[in-house]
Amino acid sequence: MEELTPYMRGWRNYFGFCETPEVLIGLTRWVRLRLRAALWRQWKTPRRRRAALLELGVREPLASNTAGSGRGPWYLARAKALSVGLSNAYFKSLGLPSLFEEC
Repeated sequence: MEELTPYMRGWRNYFGFCETPEVLIGLTRWVRLRLRAALWRQWKTPRRRRAALLELGVREPLASNTAGSGRGPWYLARAKALSVGLSNAYFKSLGLPSLFEEC
């Protein structure tokens, strides 16, 4: 997050006076999806993935099904388990700025 935050702030400052905030909303969503996929890759094993999802507050059956899935990280970044566990509020609490709040 420390490396990404200056870039996000710079984009927001440069494109902050936009007339089409939908582009910035889409870009912010894409960044969060990319972060979810990166975290999924870092957890590596199904056992660690399940434990991490449970720790983030995902229900046990959903965490088990998602952790055992054979789908790739980009597909699973859109899964309900990762959307619940790694929510927008979670990334905001880590200090990830939004691109569209000040448009």
